[in-house]
Amino acid sequence: MTSVRTTQTSSLLFRFFTIPFLLLLVIALALDGLIAYAEPPIGSVLSHEKSLSVPAVVAKVRPSVVTILTRGVPATPTQAQSGSGSGVIIDESGYILTNNHLVAGIKSLVVGLSTGRLTPGRVVARDFLLDLALVKITATDLVPSTLSPSPMLEIGESVVAIGNPLALKGGSTVTVGVVSAVDRSVLTPDGETLYDLIQTDAAINPGNSGGPLVDLSGHVIGINVAIAPSAQAINYAISMEAIYPHIQSMIVRGSVLRPDLGFTPVTITSSIMASFGLEGDRGVLALHVEPSELAAVAGLQNGDIITAVGQHQIYNLGDFWHSIQRSGDQPTLQLTIQRKNAQSTISLQSPSLPKAVP
Repeated sequence: MTSVRTTQTSSLLFRFFTIPFLLLLVIALALDGLIAYAEPPIGSVLSHEKSLSVPAVVAKVRPSVVTILTRGVPATPTQAQSGSGSGVIIDESGYILTNNHLVAGIKSLVVGLSTGRLTPGRVVARDFLLDLALVKITATDLVPSTLSPSPMLEIGESVVAIGNPLALKGGSTVTVGVVSAVDRSVLTPDGETLYDLIQTDAAINPGNSGGPLVDLSGHVIGINVAIAPSAQAINYAISMEAIYPHIQSMIVRGSVLRPDLGFTPVTITSSIMASFGLEGDRGVLALHVEPSELAAVAGLQNGDIITAVGQHQIYNLGDFWHSIQRSGDQPTLQLTIQRKNAQSTISLQSPSLPKAVP
């Protein structure tokens, strides 16, 4: 009797402890699965956010893509009087983002909408350092694109480029590729450096400039800007992360708002060197240094050449402003300057960034 009673008691105790334990284990595993689903890895987004098919992306974005036809005064007899490129509508009131190099020096432009309608446009803002321009048209029933202010990109994710290469008839052209790299920089033909570029192998051809690069959520992540002429499938778009903070300023002020340093920085060129009798082959020339302003207080003088900001070598104006922007919360900036044949370092109080335009 004793042995039977003991066996029955052990069996009851086993059931008493085992069943709740199994229930707790099942609940814990279920919660773990829910938590894993609810919290995507850092740097990624939930799959459904970028789950559109390419045709669905095209259907969503293509109505916002425009052709920009320009006419200007040629600088040389062999230069074309007219040109074409692309743009993307960013709001219903008729603002269009495109590239500065498409509209620099033009006399007039016409915008071709996805419906085939042509309407005159005017340039309301330009910035050669970002290679951005803002065009305004007056039209109804416009379809604005959706911009991604801070795109979270993964190397290898699919992207779609939409534009109007070679001004081909029949509407915009679509190409598909991947994000090959991010945070690229390239030197432009005019000697400035473009920063914050997305590299992609999505085919981009003459006329694609100014058109959107789009992710599989149908959001604009960049503006197509350049191709690598000596390579294949290496193309670049300006990241929307670099563009978005300046859009409102371009709309309201007609320009990009940058810190006031108390002087005018100018990229060094051979003609500028000859004009001012300077020596050197790179850097930014300081002109119009304002007395009692930040630069003058730090010891900067007219004619000084800034060759470095901190550890960043300066070759042009793009390098200079990029280094200022990347300086972060440092209280002072160390500027390496060349004055005549001597080199020295001055400490410039970090300028406060301009407040966003409301």
